[in-house]
Amino acid sequence: MKHTINCRGRLLDLSTPIVMGVINVNEDSFYADSRSLDADVVLEKASKMLSEGASILDLGAMSSRPGATIIDEETEVNRLIPVIRTLLNEFSDVIISIDTMHSTVAKACVEQGASIINDISAGNYDAKMMETVANLNVPYVMMHMQGLPSDMQLNPSYDDVVMDILKYFVTKVHQAKSLGIKDIILDPGFGFGKTLDHNYEMMKSLEQFLIFEYPVLVGISRKSMINKLLNIKAADALNGTTVLHMFALQKGAKILRVHDVNEAVECIKIYQKLNGN
Repeated sequence: MKHTINCRGRLLDLSTPIVMGVINVNEDSFYADSRSLDADVVLEKASKMLSEGASILDLGAMSSRPGATIIDEETEVNRLIPVIRTLLNEFSDVIISIDTMHSTVAKACVEQGASIINDISAGNYDAKMMETVANLNVPYVMMHMQGLPSDMQLNPSYDDVVMDILKYFVTKVHQAKSLGIKDIILDPGFGFGKTLDHNYEMMKSLEQFLIFEYPVLVGISRKSMINKLLNIKAADALNGTTVLHMFALQKGAKILRVHDVNEAVECIKIYQKLNGN
């Protein structure tokens, strides 16, 4: 298993699981407390997350909730670049991930100081994305999604959800490596073109994604796989999130992508103690 990723010359150690804090620079993401277009609010969120132990901040200008539409590159860039500059001015060593499907946005943001590209389409939406990431020489989070946010939850169907996604990653990993991407992170895509049962089948078999020997990222924070099962709202889903985080860690997850950094960091500390570390 690869235990470090190179973030613009800085090696990020993944031998111990880490936390990626979610900051949505939009007004449309599913969890209201994660989103804002106000620079001061974003800075306050970032400061809190970093003080609580986030190793990465993941910025997204476009909502990818079920039913969301894809916004244009110019809007994404106009939302993200000022935030990147503000964060780096305040926290010079912060590692920023950019959640985008557009290669032009990826390039613009890395040129301004972002360190990781997080692509929910794994290059399916923009054919130039993987080549761009390879040229930028930054880590690449590739996620599995059936369809696009606008239609992914209409009728998701698989022969075998785990095997189908493993086969998908075989192709995607080969493509990324052949283009020269050095640091790959795999995200099975909980909630992206999956039913409730699909999500839990994936979670139960999460260790199978370790076969690629790349770090696995899990993004289940306050998602519908918790809310629908427990009949609650996203605002009430922290407890369920923590339960799934512990299970994911036991299955080998190395990055938890979360809205609630402190609780995820505590979860990792307890997991580490249980495993003798």
